[in-house]
Amino acid sequence: MNYGYIRVSSDKQTVENQRFEIETFAKNNGFIIDGWIEETISGLKNYDKRELGVLLAQVKEEDLIICTELSRLGRNLFMIMEILSLCMKKNCKVWTIKDNYRLGDDIQSKVLAFAFGLSAEIERNLISQRTKEALARKKSEGVTLGRPKGRKSSHYKLTGMEDTIRVLIEKGVSKSEIARIFKVHRNTVDSFIKRINDQ
Repeated sequence: MNYGYIRVSSDKQTVENQRFEIETFAKNNGFIIDGWIEETISGLKNYDKRELGVLLAQVKEEDLIICTELSRLGRNLFMIMEILSLCMKKNCKVWTIKDNYRLGDDIQSKVLAFAFGLSAEIERNLISQRTKEALARKKSEGVTLGRPKGRKSSHYKLTGMEDTIRVLIEKGVSKSEIARIFKVHRNTVDSFIKRINDQ
């Protein structure tokens, strides 16, 4: 199966240019696109939360995913590496038009897969090392790490919204509706209202 993958980050962007490029590429290379995946979503959203994740779960050996460029798959290097690594494990090919990447069952792909895996491992180790060094430095400076025992956080999800929430309550807006407005759980609103009433 040959799949065309199209992603745009907003409704204002058109999918037609990407579709035209993929269709032209397929025609020039003598094959057809069997299925299309189109989605309007940020590339920062993890792939398993997108239609792309559904596609990656169903692709089989020798299937081909074509997109106009690698940035359509994701907006950061490590997400793209993870996607390509998954495709290589399943022996699914990934081709891009503008970048001219051809990832499949060849030595170049195996080298890239090794490089991707090594880069991700190195980055994880560096992050871990930087975190440990920063914590050790803070500790040596006498800084107490973590929240002091028995002390509650003074910052809440709705901190700074006290006046707005009071006005909404005065206007008869329900706690459930306030929760929807601020995109939090109703219990969060309930606890926050109790806290500001106690002040």
